[in-house]
Amino acid sequence: MRKFLFGLIAGVCLMAPAVDSSARRTHITEEQRAQLAAINTIYLNVLAVTEQGRVPPGDLLATITTRLENVGYAVVTDRKQAHDVEFRVKCEERKRWSGTTHSGGDAELADAPARLWKGPACLFGYRLNGRDLGWYKETRTEFEDAYAAARQAKAKASGAYALEQLNRKLQTFDFPVMIATEWRHTDRLAQLLENPKTDKRRKLRILATLSKVQSKEALPHLVKLAGDENAEYAEEAILALAGLGSAATPILTDIFTTTKQSNIQAAAAKGLGLIGAHTGDPDITPPLLDYLNANLEKMESSSDIDFPVLTEVVWSIAKLRNEKSIQPIEQLNIKIWLIRDTSDAMKKLRDAANVATKMVDLDYQIM
Repeated sequence: MRKFLFGLIAGVCLMAPAVDSSARRTHITEEQRAQLAAINTIYLNVLAVTEQGRVPPGDLLATITTRLENVGYAVVTDRKQAHDVEFRVKCEERKRWSGTTHSGGDAELADAPARLWKGPACLFGYRLNGRDLGWYKETRTEFEDAYAAARQAKAKASGAYALEQLNRKLQTFDFPVMIATEWRHTDRLAQLLENPKTDKRRKLRILATLSKVQSKEALPHLVKLAGDENAEYAEEAILALAGLGSAATPILTDIFTTTKQSNIQAAAAKGLGLIGAHTGDPDITPPLLDYLNANLEKMESSSDIDFPVLTEVVWSIAKLRNEKSIQPIEQLNIKIWLIRDTSDAMKKLRDAANVATKMVDLDYQIM
């Protein structure tokens, strides 16, 4: 019974899809989604508040405007001017707002507002046709006590110092990518991704983002990067493709079966496993089993094993739970334990094979 429960729990964990904020906020209608997709002109509403009261947003407004324009948005600062959406940013010396979204629970998500934080912070949100759709992000200073930090820095006023430090955060905090993701503006994200001036950290964030939004427009851009084995971000692009579901299966299968680079092949195997866990696509299993069977025929020592690739193949087979996998996985377990090897790579492969045995053999689970 314990073995059965282990298998059941592991199966649920392997097959559970990733959840993001958009999946929780089901109150956004199709009409609103269409309006979000068409956004081009943003009315930027920036509020700066110190303990002495409101102050002109100045540098904060300039920084936010520049960063939004760099992503291709048109920005206006007068409500009377024509605009598609109102983007709100409230920067405070001492944060007073401490809620989360109106529905769902996003408090544990990355960059969500922290309820317990009372120090300097900038809160981001937007309104579509005057309606708050419950999207909030937040960036904070490294310090919570603005007065003590200002005194240590020998600054004259804690409020001005806090806003200055928040402005520095705004120069690196990637709210433009976050809001473009929220609005499903994959074309803008793709342009950033292909721009040679975009730094590596931002490109990695965008690749992860394109996977989450599951947009058809993202497919050709990811295919282009994933198909170039010499591209710096080929592995990340391959994993991002997996987020697009069954549409990416033929592409990842082709990469897996044709590439000669170990890291690329391992990424493709992992991507296929992720798709299989979420879709149950039967076309995923054969190429992975072919690889495993071919390796079993020649496996005599550790030198015969490409550990990164085989380990990912085994993990993916575990997620797919195909009856044809039972015998090859059992053979693999026997062979890798007969090989004298105490390396970390072998340990990871043995762990994967052990889990795969439990996952693919349902009879084993109820013994």
